[in-house]
Amino acid sequence: MSNDSLQFILSTNDKTIKLWKVKEHKVKQVKEMAPPLCSENMLLAERSFVPGLETTANGYHLEWIEKTPKNHLLPQDIDGEIGGMEDPIRAKCQKVYAYAHSFNINSISNNSDYETFISADDLRINLWNLEVSDQCFNIIDMKPSNMEDLTEVITAAEFHPLHCNLLAYSSSQGFIRLSDLRQAAICDHASRMFQHGESSGSKSFFTEITSSISDIKFLNDGQHLISRNYMNMKLWDMRMESSPVAIFKIHEHLRPKLPELYNNDCIFDKFECCFSGDGLHFATGSYSNVVRIFSPGSERKEEIKLEIRGNSHRKVIHQAKSRVRRPSLSNLIPREIYQHGWRFLYIHFSPYSLFLFVLLPLSSVSFLFQPDVPFCFAAHTDSESSRADFSCNLSSKLLHVAWHPTCNLVVCAAESSLVLYYA
Repeated sequence: MSNDSLQFILSTNDKTIKLWKVKEHKVKQVKEMAPPLCSENMLLAERSFVPGLETTANGYHLEWIEKTPKNHLLPQDIDGEIGGMEDPIRAKCQKVYAYAHSFNINSISNNSDYETFISADDLRINLWNLEVSDQCFNIIDMKPSNMEDLTEVITAAEFHPLHCNLLAYSSSQGFIRLSDLRQAAICDHASRMFQHGESSGSKSFFTEITSSISDIKFLNDGQHLISRNYMNMKLWDMRMESSPVAIFKIHEHLRPKLPELYNNDCIFDKFECCFSGDGLHFATGSYSNVVRIFSPGSERKEEIKLEIRGNSHRKVIHQAKSRVRRPSLSNLIPREIYQHGWRFLYIHFSPYSLFLFVLLPLSSVSFLFQPDVPFCFAAHTDSESSRADFSCNLSSKLLHVAWHPTCNLVVCAAESSLVLYYA
């Protein structure tokens, strides 16, 4: 929290977390002005006096005031003519939180007390204080004594939006655990565990993979939570652990193609989810650059296909050669349980709805800009989205979505483009 115009942003790459201070700096641009005719000698040299007019003590009346250009400003008006006020946004790294994770960080979440935050990797969740960058506390540790006994990993973690002592984290087995920091220093035993029947019942070779939760989000009311796995998006009530309130089917039409999706690794894609500021609509991505928007309590479902048009002025970026994946738990855990990816791309609106934060995987570059005016792009709604066709383009996947906290503006990361859809 800040009383001035400062904004603070947390960002992370594989292992290092950074706290950025963002501020608008006003820069003054001085306009060119005509040189004033204020020299008496210059006026006398030009015979700039007219006899017969009201004279001064020496018998002459200088008319330099009359000959002064109309657009000439007096000294007291010069400050008003200094224009072109710009408000460039500058970001400065305030603190660096490093050397606390052995595996790649998959999520960070700020606490509602504005003093602490958590960072989660595959096996551990650490609690940080924003003012202390060289020390953290390990509050959740899922690493077994023998790594061959490892059966699940942490996929996402987030603090409760209202209660600073509660946090939720999901696993690759489809469980969502709610932990209370007041119970113990190490929250290995969850206060509540949310699981659906398809996760606790009979499992097959593919259901263990598709049940892995890729993203979780608390709603603003603090009573509900949404989760996303490969097949569905679910709405949970924090007071009911046995089953979700609603299930939104995303890739049900791809169920007969699970063997093919497994062979080309598409079954391990991690899709994100988001919700509107009023909590009445939910959105998530799919293949063929499709974003799906749902509304609980109704059968209404919208499928919006983003048609990314090429820009002739955009510099063409040739796709780099496939690089070797970094060491991760994919070498330790069986493939049917978990496969770790090395992509790092994240989009998020600030809670004050002023900025949109974008983290790109190329050279770990982050961008910050203000979406004042909605961007325009081509989109159309497919009312027959529930038909079981397999014509989707698996190479065009929309993995990352974020909803503006106050207006109906959804931002999507599709291929190499960042698209803003104004509903």
